[in-house]
Order: sequence, then C-alpha cells, then structure tokens
Amino acid sequence: MGGTNPYMEQPNSKLPTKPYKIFVENTDQVIEVRPEKIPYSETGQKGSILDVLLAHNVDIDHACGGVCACSTCHLYVKKGLESCSSPTDDEQDMLDMAPDIKTNSRLACQCIPNGNEDVTIEIPNWNRNLVRE
Repeated sequence: MGGTNPYMEQPNSKLPTKPYKIFVENTDQVIEVRPEKIPYSETGQKGSILDVLLAHNVDIDHACGGVCACSTCHLYVKKGLESCSSPTDDEQDMLDMAPDIKTNSRLACQCIPNGNEDVTIEIPNWNRNLVRE
C-alpha cells in the first residue's frame, strides 16, 4: 500500500470511527471524512490528511508519494491537532528540512486524525504545486 515505508517507524494512530470534517483554510474547502471509505487513495498513510486531500482534488505537493521521505506535503494543523496521531521521529526528521516550521507543522502523509473533532489545516502557498509536468 502506498504511504508505507518499511524502513521507517509507523505512526501510532487510531482511525476514526465516526465522520468528521477537514477545513482547508486557504482554499475554503470543507471535506467530510467518512470512516468507511478509508483509505481514500493509495498515497500517504491510511486515513492520513494527504490520503483524504488527494481524493478530494486538493492540490498539495507530495514528491515522495507519501512515504515520509521528503517534506513537500508540509502543512499547518490550525485546529484539531490533539486529535491527530503523534509525529514519529522520522516525521520530525523530515520536518527539519521543511521551510517555515511552526509548532503545528505536520506532514500530511503521516498525520492521521482520529475523528474525535474536526480539523482545520492550512496548506502554505509555497507548497501548492499548481504546475505539474
């Protein structure tokens, strides 16, 4: 399955059991996440924000294919961070290479909300690749 790197620690995550919403702040999109549809795609960890965003046509760069081998899917979790899986050491190492790190920075491919609350994210403008080859 995409999003799994066998050489890296896997996030300690709990998949949602009830629907929740992801608000994408700078695109004004609201996505309702349905637990029965997880995984939505084959990119990123099962149930990750990247998995959900790509299935809903939200533009976010993900150069490594969602296996925690780059930092191109860096985003900010503005609300609902407590409901997300804790970052692994591998994710934190990749975040060290991302620009403009903040305390709420996460990699979309590794951040898995548990559905206990809605989540609001911001995709930095420099992280939206609007031109693809």
